[in-house]
Amino acid sequence: MKIFKKAILPIKFKANAVACGIKRKDRFDLALFYSEVPAKAAARFTSNKIQAAPLQLAKDNLRVNNIFQAIIANSGNANCFTGRIGLKDAQETQLALANELGIKKEAVFVSSTGVIGKRLPIDKIKAGIPGVVKGLSISGIDKAKTAIMTTDTFTKEITVKLNLGGKVVTICAVAKGAGMIAPDMATMLCYVLTDIAISKKLLEQSLSVAVENSFNRVTVDGCMSTNDTIIVLANAAAGNKPVNAAGEDFKKFSSGLGLICLELAKMMVRDGEGATKFIQIKVAGAKSIQEAKKAALAIANSNLFKCAVYGENPNFGRIVAAVGASGVEVKEECFKVKVSDLKKKNINVDVNLNIGRHEAVVYSSDLTPEYIRINAEYN
Repeated sequence: MKIFKKAILPIKFKANAVACGIKRKDRFDLALFYSEVPAKAAARFTSNKIQAAPLQLAKDNLRVNNIFQAIIANSGNANCFTGRIGLKDAQETQLALANELGIKKEAVFVSSTGVIGKRLPIDKIKAGIPGVVKGLSISGIDKAKTAIMTTDTFTKEITVKLNLGGKVVTICAVAKGAGMIAPDMATMLCYVLTDIAISKKLLEQSLSVAVENSFNRVTVDGCMSTNDTIIVLANAAAGNKPVNAAGEDFKKFSSGLGLICLELAKMMVRDGEGATKFIQIKVAGAKSIQEAKKAALAIANSNLFKCAVYGENPNFGRIVAAVGASGVEVKEECFKVKVSDLKKKNINVDVNLNIGRHEAVVYSSDLTPEYIRINAEYN
């Protein structure tokens, strides 16, 4: 496996972005990811009961369609809590892009991120579609990866190349996410493009495991978004022997996808709004993985703990109180906690409940005055 800390598009994929006027100062705000050949798709979305219009449309498409070719994503407007008109705007975006590309509308995913409760400026988006299609190229990924950003301070991108039976398979991913980060899933948009030939069932299976061990293990502020989306497009252009069974090639692909998702998830935590510390929390000795994860997230989402880390204050009673309030089984006489040097940027918290054999790791950040400033002004 070769890892590249940049976005390198797989075979038959192109991308582009334009500034269509949703954001200020001519910033890129409309991105397109396109496969020149039909692709299989797998996706996961937020579990928030309020879901943005693009998610509703995507779920409908996944139920009736097996072939996809494009993802169009705008930033600056979430197209959420916009009712029937929001769904209509998402459908118009889908149709306009499909017509411009000459593909079926059902082959298009629509995605949005930004302010909730404002109508999507559909006329601006439709006006930007011809330009974003015309400029599609391999190098266009460099524009597209910036166009999906909101409060992010850096692009989140990674590529993995695998050798499957003598064929090079590429997995490329770009993502955004810095605030409103909490399972399930972390607040984010993530687009994974790969040229592997793989069955839809195994693609779904691999994505489920990757998401559970990455985006569902990070939290910045405990606030769940309405637009969380991860989409994988697999177009089979690498020419590898189709992966139809859970053998060695499937293990290699799953390992690559898992690594990509975890690295992107960690980037989101490092870019957490106002964050100055990256915190890894490991809870071991639990009766089940679920209890270990629950306890770890209780610590990660404790504002008291996060403030203590920001202040470099070794008040470890915050950790004890958070675990005790989580509802998991714990015995005071068995409880052990160890925290690394709080003056460093990377902090490790190790908790051992000593009542079982299971463990879980989650990632979080500190809570700072800058986080309050960013979100007090966000609209």
